[in-house]
Amino acid sequence: QAQLVESGGGLVQSGGSLRLTCAASGFAFSRYPMNWYRQAPGKERELVATIANDGTGTNYADSVKGRFTISRDNAKNTVHLEMNSLKPEDTAVYYCSVSIRVRVWGQGTQVTVSS
Repeated sequence: QAQLVESGGGLVQSGGSLRLTCAASGFAFSRYPMNWYRQAPGKERELVATIANDGTGTNYADSVKGRFTISRDNAKNTVHLEMNSLKPEDTAVYYCSVSIRVRVWGQGTQVTVSS
């Protein structure tokens, strides 16, 4: 059974940095692209970043380009989201996700950026 567990969220001041980690288990991690999504209060969940199964390709939402970096370690079954120059509008619950016939979600980790 596929499982995703996020960690690394917290409270940070505007301009600060956080590094999120997603630990994956129960599926062939290195075969699948991985995603980070986020959902702010009262808003729909949005795709933040995607990384190819072998880590050679990445894509980002326009709102985070140049500030966020997605990476993965296929030996450790982990995917990371390095977030720099954080803004209050980045405040959200961040979710790790993978599509394996159905979309699998982690429980999410809260990121709060104070102004």
